[in-house]
Amino acid sequence: MQGVWFRDSTRREAERLGVTGYAINRDNGDVEVLACGAPDSLDALCEWLRQGPPLAKVTDLEQTAADYQELDGFTTG
Repeated sequence: MQGVWFRDSTRREAERLGVTGYAINRDNGDVEVLACGAPDSLDALCEWLRQGPPLAKVTDLEQTAADYQELDGFTTG
């Protein structure tokens, strides 16, 4: 997913949906996303993540529930 602006595109989509959290690169080349927000907004972000930005090739999306965290904005670490 490198070179397709995946993290920044995720940040923009999350901000549009009112979701806080982060998108970071993992050592294995995956992108990890932590998202906090309203259930409908989280569902919409997950649907967007299944496709990603135009040049991305998403092969898998693993979703895990986590405790809510009060975060300020959305970062791309």
